[in-house]
Amino acid sequence: MILKKKQFWGTLIAIALLAFCVKDIRIADLQTLSHRLDLTYLIPTIVCGFLFIFIKGLRWRIFAAPQKWIRPFRAISLYSAGQVINIVMPALAGQVGRLFLFSKTEGLKKTFVFSTIVLEILLDSLSLIVFLLLTSVAFVVPDQYRTVGYILAAATVFVFVLLYLILHFQHRIEESAAKHLRHRWPGFYIGVKKFLRSFVQGINLLRSTQHFATTFGYSIVAWIFHTSVIFFLLRSFGFHLPFAAAASVMIINTLALMIPITPGNAGTFEVAVSTSLLAFSVPRTDAVLFALALHLLDLLPIVTLGFIFLRQERLSLREIKNQHEDDELYSHVSEEGTFVETEEESL
Repeated sequence: MILKKKQFWGTLIAIALLAFCVKDIRIADLQTLSHRLDLTYLIPTIVCGFLFIFIKGLRWRIFAAPQKWIRPFRAISLYSAGQVINIVMPALAGQVGRLFLFSKTEGLKKTFVFSTIVLEILLDSLSLIVFLLLTSVAFVVPDQYRTVGYILAAATVFVFVLLYLILHFQHRIEESAAKHLRHRWPGFYIGVKKFLRSFVQGINLLRSTQHFATTFGYSIVAWIFHTSVIFFLLRSFGFHLPFAAAASVMIINTLALMIPITPGNAGTFEVAVSTSLLAFSVPRTDAVLFALALHLLDLLPIVTLGFIFLRQERLSLREIKNQHEDDELYSHVSEEGTFVETEEESL
């Protein structure tokens, strides 16, 4: 039975990737780093890490406001608890556990909570596109990695075009998908239809210009703090790279981890961060050690605030995990893009 568990395969992949990353690290490398490390930069690094989670939690509070007013710290700690669930559960099963946590503790409708998840993903994607554009303007990619810059620029244009098509030609896209996919690949067609309609429902919640501007502003500020975490940690390691370089590492890392494959993104996080740092002439050993340190510092505020909430609510992380480990987010979504409860869940 254990071989069929996603957690087992995710853990196996994580161990393999971590082993690959640390295979060349020696005790001497750790000693050299300990002498070079500037601990004074760790203070702003940790502060920015907590501010990143604070802003993301306050943004979710704005999403939830139409149904319920939630106290700021409770919203932040609840959001962090949801992220803890996302960390320990692989793929989209974590989003299901997170959705049920929000619904159970705050009495929110699951369809509404699902819309807030769609909004969150959408705004984070738009924010990353803005960072990608600003980084490409402010920072010159090293010559040996210029091709990467062209690919990122092309990807930015592609995403903008895709957003435009989805927003303005939803019905035509659905008709085309039905014509070419419904009979040949019915399962894939249903998945495309669900995604399109869920995406558009999220957009509809942002018809208010003021609401969009406020939540998008929170998103930009949050990612600035996340980039600052990387920037100050680089300084702590003795690498005086510009802020735009830290933003590039943040973008590449975030895109690589959009769908978690391993528990806590262990292994995949280290590979994404260390690989991106190689573009800035950071030695591989230092890049891996930096990735490990960044991963721990990223988890610190989430785990701290999340477990405070779970302890206060007397909720068992293991119970939530066992209850929803095998659930996939889109298996609960209707063809109209709304979240559907089973009879068991609605009791």
